[in-house]
Amino acid sequence: MTPSAVQTSRGPVTRKDVARYAGVSTAVVSYVVNGGPKNVAPTTEAKVREAIRVLGYRPNAAARALKLGSSETIGVVVPDNTNPFFTQLAHAVEDAAAELGFGMVLTNSDGSLTRERKNIRTLAARQVDGVFLASCVFDPDVTELEASEIPSVLLNNAGSPPGFASVGVDLEAGGRAAVQHLIGHGHTNIGLAIGTNTGNQLDGREVGWLATLREAGLPDGPMLHSPFTRPGGYEVGKRFLSMANRPTAIFASNDMQAIGILRAFHEAGVRVPEDMALVSFDGSLDSEYSWPALTTVAQPVQLMAEAAVRALVGKGRAEEPQHHILPTELIIRQSCGCD
Repeated sequence: MTPSAVQTSRGPVTRKDVARYAGVSTAVVSYVVNGGPKNVAPTTEAKVREAIRVLGYRPNAAARALKLGSSETIGVVVPDNTNPFFTQLAHAVEDAAAELGFGMVLTNSDGSLTRERKNIRTLAARQVDGVFLASCVFDPDVTELEASEIPSVLLNNAGSPPGFASVGVDLEAGGRAAVQHLIGHGHTNIGLAIGTNTGNQLDGREVGWLATLREAGLPDGPMLHSPFTRPGGYEVGKRFLSMANRPTAIFASNDMQAIGILRAFHEAGVRVPEDMALVSFDGSLDSEYSWPALTTVAQPVQLMAEAAVRALVGKGRAEEPQHHILPTELIIRQSCGCD
């Protein structure tokens, strides 16, 4: 039977057509397409894959989902996937989910709670098997997740809402490490560029910054708020430079802000780290390739993704929801004054 005869006489190519062309049973075709549950001899598998290629067979995902009771897809909501940190995190989640046979649908909330809720409803309507929510606020609104009754894990989350598994890092410890390092360089006036969010929970990076200064007997440095963006950092950098008693070092709450700050300093002829030291947070790839390269508090993206996927669709899904707090790591480069 030729491919054209199959398509003309039967319409869309089916699994039976593939089986007939390859000279095997439909069950064998199913094992090849689905990767099991039974093994197929290499020569037989080669015949089936050649039949699939020649006939142009495309498995019916909707029919498969109906049969399995699963879409084999997970949804991810992030504030902004143009942020290199969330790009890396989403990529790591996609890889970890793929290891378990799941695809991924990525959505952006653009820092809007309204859009965040809408994205959750959309993913639930698509009947994904679960949702990872990286909320745009520190105390996420979980009412949409509860209403959808869809398995969920709060990703990059500092708190632990009852009934939800969550994965995050110790923000306060990361803030402490950054400020202690700057104090070690002799700085006594250390500013903070902190992100904006509409939640009620205080950012742990701010808590760590302030506590470390006070424990060292130093005055509270200036604190400025801006979006977690390069333009936000750029504007904050200019504001720091305009201060009469401007700080000699700054802790920025993410790498994107720090890169914006670097531009503001470069334009003003302020040398980093000679005139102003800078430490950031996240550990994105951008931090390594800025000039100078940023000393940054790195989040363990791979471990976060693996823990989240395990809790949602892996071995941890049958366990009671847990809050996984992972440690950060201070990556020392040039922007702080280290060689």
